[in-house]
Amino acid sequence: MRGYTAAELRLGQKAEFRRRITEDTVNLFASLSGDRNPLHLDEDYAKTTRFAGRIAHGMIAAGFISAAMVETIPGPGAVYLSQTLEFLRPIAIGETLTVELEILTKDEAKNRLRLKTVCRASDGQVAVSGEASVMPTRQPLFL
Repeated sequence: MRGYTAAELRLGQKAEFRRRITEDTVNLFASLSGDRNPLHLDEDYAKTTRFAGRIAHGMIAAGFISAAMVETIPGPGAVYLSQTLEFLRPIAIGETLTVELEILTKDEAKNRLRLKTVCRASDGQVAVSGEASVMPTRQPLFL
């Protein structure tokens, strides 16, 4: 796995990353974040909501965006500077999310990229969209 500088990447360059959201994913996220919303963890409660069942935490998708940046573009050691997110549809436990990244702008002098970020659910619908600012690096920050 190799990291890139902004100068080595091109406008419009795209990458994809896939990850399945499992029961363990949701439970681990709840434990790590402290977000124990019953909509995510309690099936009986969730059945009484407009979703008619449990859904995954939306912020899990944001974590997958971060993972996609490290695994694809700009690569290992990238520093995630900012992110806007719009949650467009719930994500079911068991769905596979496809994270799509596209380079919108690059500033070679500051070594910065602006990326379009999209998370598609298993049915191809956009579940989460936004834009990220990231600083690529050639070497991981931590060994």
